[in-house]
Amino acid sequence: MRTVLDPTGERQAPARALLPRPTSLQGRTVGLLDISKARGDVVLDRLAELLRADGAMVRRYRKPTFARVAPVDLRHEITEQCEVVIEALAD
Repeated sequence: MRTVLDPTGERQAPARALLPRPTSLQGRTVGLLDISKARGDVVLDRLAELLRADGAMVRRYRKPTFARVAPVDLRHEITEQCEVVIEALAD
């Protein structure tokens, strides 16, 4: 069993089922979401290199600010274009 933590500040986070994870990222489109915190781009730059070396296609996205949730149109774009998403949380 896995516990998923929800950083939205809710006292009781709603239960969410985990989606199945792909066995490999080779040939898949991976979205890298920079939440606009300091040095998140550094982490994602290196991760993009590693993913591409393993055969993944990488698309980059950036939230306008880390203080708010991603805009609906950005979330929709990521959903339409990516099979997997990795979000960078760095300072």
